[in-house]
Amino acid sequence: MVDKIWLASYPPGVPASIDADRYPALPALLANAFSRFAERPALASFGARVDYQALDELSLAFAAYLQTTCGIERGDRIALMMPNMLAYPVALCGVLRAGGVVVNVNPLYTPRELEQLLEDSEARAVVVFENVLPTLEHVLDASTIEQVVVARIGDFMPWLRRRAIDFISRRRMTDTPHWPKDAIALRDAVSGADAGRFTAPPIDPEDLAFLQYTGGTTGRSKGAMLSHRNILANLEQVTAWFDPHVVPGEEIIITALPLYHIYALTGNCFATISRGGLNTLITDPRDLGGFVRQLRRTPFTSITGVNTLFQALLEHPDFKQVDFSHLKLTNAGGMAVQRAVAERWHATTGCIISEGYGLTEASPVVTANRPDVETFSGSIGLPMPSTEIRIVSESGEELGVEEPGELCVRGPQVMQGYWRDTEASAAVLDDEGWLHTGDIARIDDQGYLYLVDRKKDLIVVSGFNVYPNEIEDVVAHHPGVREVAVIGVADAHSGEAVRLVVVPDDEPPDEAALIEWCRERLTAYKIPRSVVFTDALPKSPIGKILKREVREAHGEPNA
Repeated sequence: MVDKIWLASYPPGVPASIDADRYPALPALLANAFSRFAERPALASFGARVDYQALDELSLAFAAYLQTTCGIERGDRIALMMPNMLAYPVALCGVLRAGGVVVNVNPLYTPRELEQLLEDSEARAVVVFENVLPTLEHVLDASTIEQVVVARIGDFMPWLRRRAIDFISRRRMTDTPHWPKDAIALRDAVSGADAGRFTAPPIDPEDLAFLQYTGGTTGRSKGAMLSHRNILANLEQVTAWFDPHVVPGEEIIITALPLYHIYALTGNCFATISRGGLNTLITDPRDLGGFVRQLRRTPFTSITGVNTLFQALLEHPDFKQVDFSHLKLTNAGGMAVQRAVAERWHATTGCIISEGYGLTEASPVVTANRPDVETFSGSIGLPMPSTEIRIVSESGEELGVEEPGELCVRGPQVMQGYWRDTEASAAVLDDEGWLHTGDIARIDDQGYLYLVDRKKDLIVVSGFNVYPNEIEDVVAHHPGVREVAVIGVADAHSGEAVRLVVVPDDEPPDEAALIEWCRERLTAYKIPRSVVFTDALPKSPIGKILKREVREAHGEPNA
């Protein structure tokens, strides 16, 4: 039993619990921020800015359009299919103010993936980035979509800049988009709406705010049902944790992770809005040259990312020329941060990566390191206020300090369940409200948690548990390795064996050198038996390495 031993390690001023009912619903939080910070800049994209008063007016007009023209009612699902662009927060806030349920959609989805999500959610309308209209075209007739609203990168920018940005955006289209019949431009929907006809609907704290679909890496995507109270509770937890380091109305956060993903949605979008900060939106972080140029122009105070994003930035030749003098917080999640990357980031920026942990089903933040950390520890931090955790064995027995087992979470940020899937819900949510994460973790005597690995990624070698994260961290320190994923492959002698899948750097090592590197740093059963070299590793939209796809491509058994 660990009995909230983490509370003794909390930073000064952080409460043990939060008020999850401070606001009745997300529109109340938005209204407070819009009023309090009306003249402050809220959003920045390609040199254009939108202030809080404009975000208030634009989102209210879109809410009026949805309500009066589209007939959207409380609880109706509205899909948003856009990258990071000014149109996304406008549409997001508009849908929530109208009482709708946001269904976030990855704009890189294939027609098959989009069809599955629209069919499951039964969305009535979609706000879609013009460049991905060809994907929507394949599935629209078979869907429940009644209204298509088309957004462009240049929406809500000054006229001349808008024309230039949209011209460049259209030149990058691979297919000519055909607008569906009766589709309307988002700018036209907003400018033609009569905000005075809008009637704020009654919204209950337990009403759904989001159907946030999981990545589907283990099969069909499932919609996590996140209520207004779930999101608000997580915002209260996150802001209570970071408030001692935040100046309301003054912070500038770099938002390179996609806002349609739960990490950036809560940690960047809502948390920054609630404190009147400026979200600098990076539409395409894969364009590293453009990304670094934006960083050089922006006196940013915080940045969020994942291990692969930090690594890619560090490898860009111009990154060291960025001014880091304003940077106070670097927060990481989504995947384990490798120590080699964390050390290089600290040496280059002067800022320590503060790693946390979360998942879609928890809105998402469960743990975070103290913002005042002085070294990178490899820990995923302490449980958030009002969050309970326990670590259990395969048989369900609660384990103690330093005993690895499955991490279970309970708190006001935990989802209601999966949309229309009672079987899947029951598999992860027990009768006492504990969310079984599927992640293997341990806790130390100070209450700090360490993520050992994903339960499904565990490799068993001759009866010994091998955790890929540990080996990946060792291999990542090799100077000839750019990226690495560790998988298990069938082995006639040991049941499973460890395999490295490596993206080499400019001076690649050979297989023998990598195995010897591991032999000097790992016990015998953890040493890889084989190495596969590849040009790239498959990644999710936030840069998380997709182990299932790595296993499918490189997981053939040992000979």
